[in-house]
Amino acid sequence: MQKVALVTGAARGIGLGTARRFLAEGWRVALLDIDAAGLEAAAAGLGAADRVLALPCDVAEPGAVFPAVQRAAARFGRLDALVNNAGTAVFKPLLETTPEEWNRVLAVNLTGPFLATQAAAPLMAEGGGGAVVNVTSISGLRASTLRVAYGTSKAALAHLTRQQAVELAALGIRVNAVAPGPVETAMAKAVHTPEIRRDYHDAIPLARYGLEEELAEVIVFLCGERASYLTGQEIAVDGGFDAAGIGLPTLRQARRNL
Repeated sequence: MQKVALVTGAARGIGLGTARRFLAEGWRVALLDIDAAGLEAAAAGLGAADRVLALPCDVAEPGAVFPAVQRAAARFGRLDALVNNAGTAVFKPLLETTPEEWNRVLAVNLTGPFLATQAAAPLMAEGGGGAVVNVTSISGLRASTLRVAYGTSKAALAHLTRQQAVELAALGIRVNAVAPGPVETAMAKAVHTPEIRRDYHDAIPLARYGLEEELAEVIVFLCGERASYLTGQEIAVDGGFDAAGIGLPTLRQARRNL
């Protein structure tokens, strides 16, 4: 029996890497993204037309999300996992963030996972249960500048994860979250200057950015039977960034030189 996963924000980055990992493990995958052209290119690039479905959709629109999830179940006959990865960000100071920007970030990053899970959970329950993974962020664990809307939305998504885990357990549905640290995505490469990268390397005990594939491994693990007793948790896949607290790069550098 081939299981079925639906991944939002799947046209690129962590979402596409996760879809690729699911396929490698024998799953069928529905890819959902607001970028219709990018989504079609991503789906074609996976080279598994019989096991892939592209679903152009804005996760913040209830009238679009529910039909899209239903299309995935209709195409593949079941739904076993949902990965709420779609997200957006506005990097501006708190006092300069407009109400429109605030509302859009929360609509995509928080309302989107709420709607997608509402749509997917009954379909998973019909098949005996399933798993949901919400992609949060270290920005929801630790406050930082220029992330008032993004960080707040991700912190709220972490609580939504726990709420979903408690309420959906009776349906046989597990819900967990993965909080990425800095990841080598196209977006990070475009917006992180060499100075920002050095700062992150100093603050991360493993002294590097994560890879999309490393995030995908954890997400797919959480969706599978090996994680059958794991629910309501947020796992930081961040090279130790959250564990390190305030970071003392001078002391770490001294330790490396011993």
